[in-house]
Amino acid sequence: MFRTFTTLWKKWRASRSAGHQLDALLAVADADAPYAERSDWLIELAHWIHRGGKLDAVASAPDTADAAPGKPHRAPPEHARVRYLLHVLDRNPTWKANVGAMVRELLRETDSISLLCDAGMPVHSGLVGSLMERIQAQLIPPAPNRRDLAALVALMFPAAHDPEWIATLPLDLLSRLRALIAGPQEQAAAEASVAAARVASAAAPADGAPESAASTGAEPRPSDFSVGLLTALHNLTCQISSTGLSPTVRSRLSSDDARVAVERLPFFRLTRAMLAVENARDAGEPDRLLQEVAWLRVLLDGCREATDDVFAHLYRNGVRVDTVFQVERMRMRVLRAERLLDAWMASDDLHVQARLVADLVKANQASQSVTHLLRSNFALLSRKVVELSADTGEHYIARDRAEYLTMLRMAAGGGLVTAVTVYVKFGITGAHLPSMIEGVFAGLNYAVSFLVMHFCHFSLATKQPAMTAPTLARELDGADEPAGRTRFVSSVVALIRTQAAAVLGNVLLVFPACLAIQLVCGWLFHANLISPAKAHATLQSFSLVGPTPFYAALTGVLLWASSVFSGWADNWFVLHRVEDALAWNRRLRMTLGTTGAARFAHFCRVNVAGVWGNVVLGLMLGIVPAIVSAMAFHFEVRHVTLSAGSIGVAMGVLGTATLRSGELWWAVAGVASMAVLNVTVSFAFALQMALRSRDLGRKDVRPIMRAIWRRITRHPTDLVWPMRARQNTDEAGGH
Repeated sequence: MFRTFTTLWKKWRASRSAGHQLDALLAVADADAPYAERSDWLIELAHWIHRGGKLDAVASAPDTADAAPGKPHRAPPEHARVRYLLHVLDRNPTWKANVGAMVRELLRETDSISLLCDAGMPVHSGLVGSLMERIQAQLIPPAPNRRDLAALVALMFPAAHDPEWIATLPLDLLSRLRALIAGPQEQAAAEASVAAARVASAAAPADGAPESAASTGAEPRPSDFSVGLLTALHNLTCQISSTGLSPTVRSRLSSDDARVAVERLPFFRLTRAMLAVENARDAGEPDRLLQEVAWLRVLLDGCREATDDVFAHLYRNGVRVDTVFQVERMRMRVLRAERLLDAWMASDDLHVQARLVADLVKANQASQSVTHLLRSNFALLSRKVVELSADTGEHYIARDRAEYLTMLRMAAGGGLVTAVTVYVKFGITGAHLPSMIEGVFAGLNYAVSFLVMHFCHFSLATKQPAMTAPTLARELDGADEPAGRTRFVSSVVALIRTQAAAVLGNVLLVFPACLAIQLVCGWLFHANLISPAKAHATLQSFSLVGPTPFYAALTGVLLWASSVFSGWADNWFVLHRVEDALAWNRRLRMTLGTTGAARFAHFCRVNVAGVWGNVVLGLMLGIVPAIVSAMAFHFEVRHVTLSAGSIGVAMGVLGTATLRSGELWWAVAGVASMAVLNVTVSFAFALQMALRSRDLGRKDVRPIMRAIWRRITRHPTDLVWPMRARQNTDEAGGH
């Protein structure tokens, strides 16, 4: 009982405190104050509305009769505060008149174009400039004396507050807010206009054709908000037309559009269509206005389709970040123009106006977010990288028994090459060079090894996950249908099976090859390639009890990063049309001939991604540990294939006595953890990047994961050996 009384007392005091704060705020409202003081007062009022908690019974009345469409059952707390605010103003007519005049004058003195046109739009044509601008805006917020509506909204609605409550305001609150801001004169004019329209409708001719507003003499004066919308539309159409007619866009239109004359492009006709809409509005011809608005919508749709063509061209021919920046800004302006046009045509629909205000506030918040900037500008580049990796990763998934055996042979070849890499690595570490120089030589050793595997068509198990994850993400595009879901589940099972085969092929060849080389050298030359102390230290460093799992996870990150660099190299090669430059190079054509130059250009095009990715991976595996160890913490590469070969060398040095020692089996367990972590971490990063490129979330992937689990539990042997083709087809039909 005492706890209940205490809770009620605290709620009553909070309500009283909130009410007193509002009374004090409304009492100091002064319509004649300087602009900075009035804007600061409005900011404080917005912050008072954002605060949580309940008020009195009047403010907490449920909003059911006039709720906005799609409004949640429980109204946000901001609705109660707005209702309480209007209730207090109705009880104090002097405060109401003063607050209405204050807000009305404040909105008239501010520049609305900044919010209607520029909110959420990139200002700079480059990424770095916009990034620095947003960081500066977060460090130095705008002052309330700026006559800029976007700056005022940014101060009224910080990023921590969701403005969605504006769009869900009930109709009665929207009507009262509009009456408050419009003022008594404009409200009376609006009511007179509605009454005149009703009289004209009642006195219409028998054929039902209503008289125009001009004939009745009751044509209303357009509101300031309507004028602001039309001005913003004019500004946006000019910007869209300017960008669309620039060489950046025209040179990347589809071939059909490229043959069309410039004067027939939608970008060229857009400004004239906007002027026709304004002329029809000024002439007071509603039928003509509807026709001109319909034509303007058609042109905006054409501009949006042309923007999609430009993005398709960028995807096929390479991505430049500043070009993506400009085209994405034009696409956003087209969408904004369509939204403003809808709001202008539905000026009497308060719900549409409220939704527009909420969207503008959200866009203004997004324009201040650094995370939103990076995510939006690198989305297309990520998709390009993902698609390249998907095309490459398709070769790393064995879907039948023939491909499975081929993968085993490729992995076995990779294991033999890695055996040589292991001994070269021991030679480099045995030289006791400075850490950075040792890292450079180790990186060159890895890079040469990976390049040999690439040109010999061998396989390294840990490189596959970063390539195969985007392949799975691409197949998610059709996973919402039964056939697509079955295909995706089969691909996941085939991927797991292929990874197991690749790791098995690498380890089963690199371990005996390294062991055999040490035994042969010991039998012929009676000498060990590494010392027994080094062999013991090697086994102990691979122990599962220690930092081995952590190092293996960091190595997985490096494996994933190499696939990103690989995709970037392919994008750069295509973007700058290096293949054409090589094929038509005068010296190459004189040296190799026309056919030889074309073949050399095609060879470079096919291998640029693989060569660059392998070189970067090798250098990172050698240099990054040295840099991290010197600047942060001790870090060593833990790669499953290299580590398995190192265990083979250590066993050859120490002999069969190591089979009875615990350090060997702890090292074997550590190598097993490397296999899991190398593959899992690199696959997780690649899959996350692929899912982001397709805007897929956890809720979209969760049903597919359940289907994968059902497939594994029903056919567990399919994880290690592929089913027959007929059995696989029957299984697909059963799903």
